[in-house]
Amino acid sequence: MNDAWTTARRVAAGLSPHEALGSTASAQSWAAFDHAVRDLPPYELGSRPGWARSASTTAVALCHPDGRVREAALDHVSRYPALLPLLLVRCADWAAPVRDRARTLLARTPTAGLLAQAPLILLLDRRRQGEFAVDLLDRVLREGPAGPVHTLLASEDRATRRLAHRIAVDRALLPPARLARIAARSGDATLQDLCANAAIASMREEEYGQVLDVLLTARAPRVRAAGVTALRRTGRYDGARAHLADRSSVVRACARYVVRQGGDDPLPLYRALCGGEITEPGAAAGLGECGDRSDAGTLWPLVRHPVPAVRVQAVTGLRALDAVTRDGLAPLLDDPSPPVVRAATRALLPHAAGFPREWLDARHAPDRPRATRVAAQRLLRAAGYAAFPR
Repeated sequence: MNDAWTTARRVAAGLSPHEALGSTASAQSWAAFDHAVRDLPPYELGSRPGWARSASTTAVALCHPDGRVREAALDHVSRYPALLPLLLVRCADWAAPVRDRARTLLARTPTAGLLAQAPLILLLDRRRQGEFAVDLLDRVLREGPAGPVHTLLASEDRATRRLAHRIAVDRALLPPARLARIAARSGDATLQDLCANAAIASMREEEYGQVLDVLLTARAPRVRAAGVTALRRTGRYDGARAHLADRSSVVRACARYVVRQGGDDPLPLYRALCGGEITEPGAAAGLGECGDRSDAGTLWPLVRHPVPAVRVQAVTGLRALDAVTRDGLAPLLDDPSPPVVRAATRALLPHAAGFPREWLDARHAPDRPRATRVAAQRLLRAAGYAAFPR
């Protein structure tokens, strides 16, 4: 017995929806309640004369399997403001008479009610007939005061936050610096792209530093990439050099593009970084991404670098150059750093058949570190051997 069905039974028995679902019922819980009522046995659905006696009987009638009952119940929904969520559900009803009547009533609903139910409205938009309430909400947010838009920016519902941010951007309600901060702090890729691009598009010359400094130091690679690409627009080509060795391949690619647009070749810069006291692991991967096979000689010493991250990226660079050799990377399967072992394993899988069975079996032994055992198992399988020692 699922929770929604139990809730529906409790409401059918006389408990108010407010008590059964809670004062902070989620959009999903109202949609689930609607479906659950239709699964109730007929004797629990109540009788027609009881429609308007209470919020509970009206709530059940609004979700009744019979469309005529749902339509008639709409005449009583105004008595119970707490049932607004079910009015919204009926606006997406599959029966046209029910849907049309519900939409007429919703059009008279105060703006505050629509705003409070934004998550449910956007959830119902997934239904075939769910567009009416969404269009109404969208119009309220675009044509009304800015306050409600700012309020919904902090909504706990992801779809609501996205809608509010899109409208805030369209209405130019947020300054570039704030957009940059939202992009840098958000964990939502959609908001990262939306706000980073909007910040760049709307920033004035005197705001370049303020906006780009935030974007270029963001944790998300896509935000840093947007900031790096924007360096070209601002004419700060040299600023892209600092990101050639970024830990993200996307950011490195954007940095190389901007450096080239500024008239420089990133390849000599990578060679210089990898040939000296390398401190940025991404430089090794970057050299592999834009170098040629002759650069493998620079990367091979880095697979023995004391910093594990450098060893990982050196392996990545060798893979990009198609310069991996079994003998060169096999020692890394015994590396104390699990990320190094995983990187070496990925690089060696195409060469698995060249490993002696006994050598791999020894690294699959129980006394070996877990990363080494997993690596040996993957290579054993790739080579067509059984995955366990003989």
